[in-house]
Amino acid sequence: MTRILLTAIAGGVLSGVLGLILLPVLRALKAGQSVREIGPTWHNIKAGTPLMGGLMFIGAVLICMLVSLITIEDYTVFYVLGFALCFALVGFLDDFFKVKFKRDLGLTAFQKMALQLVVSVIYLYLLYKNGTLCNENGLCNLYIPFVEKPFEIHPILYIFFAMFVMVGTVNAVNLTDGVDGLCATVTLPVMVFFAATAIAKGMLDLALLPASLFGGLVAYLFYNWHPAKVFMGDTGSLFLGGVVCALAFALDMPVILVLVGFIYMVEVLSDLIQFAYFRATHGKRIFKMAPIHHHFEMSGWKEEKIVLVFSAVTAVMCLIAWFGVSCFIK
Repeated sequence: MTRILLTAIAGGVLSGVLGLILLPVLRALKAGQSVREIGPTWHNIKAGTPLMGGLMFIGAVLICMLVSLITIEDYTVFYVLGFALCFALVGFLDDFFKVKFKRDLGLTAFQKMALQLVVSVIYLYLLYKNGTLCNENGLCNLYIPFVEKPFEIHPILYIFFAMFVMVGTVNAVNLTDGVDGLCATVTLPVMVFFAATAIAKGMLDLALLPASLFGGLVAYLFYNWHPAKVFMGDTGSLFLGGVVCALAFALDMPVILVLVGFIYMVEVLSDLIQFAYFRATHGKRIFKMAPIHHHFEMSGWKEEKIVLVFSAVTAVMCLIAWFGVSCFIK
């Protein structure tokens, strides 16, 4: 426990220091955010705010894990980190093209989807080779919250299910990054949940990663709280999405994402519902703007209120999830 607590503190200190170094560099490179023309008009003042701030907590987590290498026995944590870093690389390419060509869109949707699917397949293969994916019967366990015994699923079916969940989760986290401090603050209780669950399952090495990321995100919020001095960009949000879903699969409980990732799911569902309704009604809308955090903005909520309410909802859902998994944690 002491090692995990120290890792969280180290993640915070490193992220804060990296922020002091990174922010002037990003400003000098003019790595600024372009603002969507269809977005809220008051977001125009955010144009030019440096992107790729996610590098500060990514760097902090990476350093913490490398320093911990000499004490780590379960290398599953490095599969999780590698998976997240690959998604961060996809996000970095997206941010790079945004900055280079001074536009809001970087990689095409097809390019991002293809790269994300490739990363997901590689990660699942590593879990399979590591013996984490299948049980002694050659089947995959699918644990359902509040249900003691898992469902056993054929590996092929499980892999398709897992690919859908992984890509969906990562992009849902990405959509949540639309208001100052929102994505980072919502992810804080999720990291506490995964760290606590890993400890309860005796996977102390795995708990180091969410602990270090928790500290890194706390420090990052000093730069990203409204009014934000830096944005995490797709570099940061895809990394967070990668960590969230990779931890869920490494702990053998992907269905728990429905609870701990409730806000992420609401964000992506609001976007899908808005799009489908718009197409079906030839221009009508259910929400004032999607994803749903923009709907609340357009309804008069301040950014700070959206962040606090959404993170509070996530904290409650993580608490419910904890009771949901305690029945099958051994």
